Amino acid sequence: QVQLVESGGGLVEAGGSLTLDCTASGDTFNRYALGWFRQAPGKEREFVAAINMAAGTPYYGDSAKGRFTISRDLVKNMVFVEMNSLKPEDTGVYYCVADKYKTARAVGGAGANYWGQGTQVTVTS
Repeated sequence: QVQLVESGGGLVEAGGSLTLDCTASGDTFNRYALGWFRQAPGKEREFVAAINMAAGTPYYGDSAKGRFTISRDLVKNMVFVEMNSLKPEDTGVYYCVADKYKTARAVGGAGANYWGQGTQVTVTS
């Protein structure tokens, strides 16, 4: 079965950078899109970024544009998000999600998607 494991979360000062990674297993992922959502306490789950695994075509949520960069290594079945110029409002649990036969912008939508357990990102003032 498909499994997603996130890592790289932690504590960082405002203005700093952090890179998260997601390792996928249990399938071949050339026909998948993978991405990231986040959720802060008392807030709705928010789309961050996603990428088509075969072509490497990225798609970003509004909060990520200009600051975050998503990339993938199809050979290793990994997805990364490099987060720069971090702000306290970026604090939250970041989740990796995978969808087969979906475009990057459709990741996390209705259907049989897969989710990781999440990794905590805390940005201090």
